[in-house]
Amino acid sequence: MKNTFGVEIIPENDAERIQKLHNYHILDTETEGPFKHIAELAAHVFKVPIALVSFVDAERVWFKGNVGMEGVSEVDRGVSLCSLAILRPEATVFEDTLLEPCLLTNPLVAGEFGLRFYAAVPITTYDGFHLGSVCIVDKAPRTFSADDQLTLEYMAKLVMDELDLWKCRLYVQALN
Repeated sequence: MKNTFGVEIIPENDAERIQKLHNYHILDTETEGPFKHIAELAAHVFKVPIALVSFVDAERVWFKGNVGMEGVSEVDRGVSLCSLAILRPEATVFEDTLLEPCLLTNPLVAGEFGLRFYAAVPITTYDGFHLGSVCIVDKAPRTFSADDQLTLEYMAKLVMDELDLWKCRLYVQALN
């Protein structure tokens, strides 16, 4: 995997984190439903053209909820800023990506896509594993307040609640 950030993007617990993610059996499933609705809500509330519910797998970032990048279901982990968002429990915010040295060679920032604003909160299991993120993206720089961060944090908690319900439904189906 090519890393375009110039900083380490693989957390120490990555093998265990990926196993936790795979235990949910969420990857490569239908992208409609509550995860899509949370992405739609994020795009609407923050008035951004792109909002994603993403899960960071070993080599790729897969989108379970996708507004504004329809037709793209995944990107390489070494390119996606969601790979940075799972590295810490707090929000990852780049109000102007062109002011961030670690992003200047990233093809989403430096290339035709023109990513200029990114904010994400990790989707965190109750035992502390960051499986992915809820992120918002714009092609223009913008500010991101403490209230904005709190709202995005609540959305990430909703995704985690929905993910746990997903896993429960799979378990019940397996019993029947």
